[in-house]
Amino acid sequence: MVKLKLGPLPDDKPVKLTVELSASLHRNMVLYGEILGHARAQGAVEPIRLIVPILERFIATDRGFVKARKASAHAHPSDQSKAGP
Repeated sequence: MVKLKLGPLPDDKPVKLTVELSASLHRNMVLYGEILGHARAQGAVEPIRLIVPILERFIATDRGFVKARKASAHAHPSDQSKAGP
């Protein structure tokens, strides 16, 4: 079985966003959605549904960002509720 960074996609109410992707990135996202759907025994996942989980995973695993966010929260404790999960 293929091990992907994304797990099950939450069924959240979407926020409309316009994003322009390069053709190669779009092809890769289509392929990722196909592989993810196959790994979960589902149909292909549309690239638009991958954007938020990919960005969330990227931010959550970016050590520099996590460290800077913690430092910022310590410097500005009143802003901690705005920092996100």
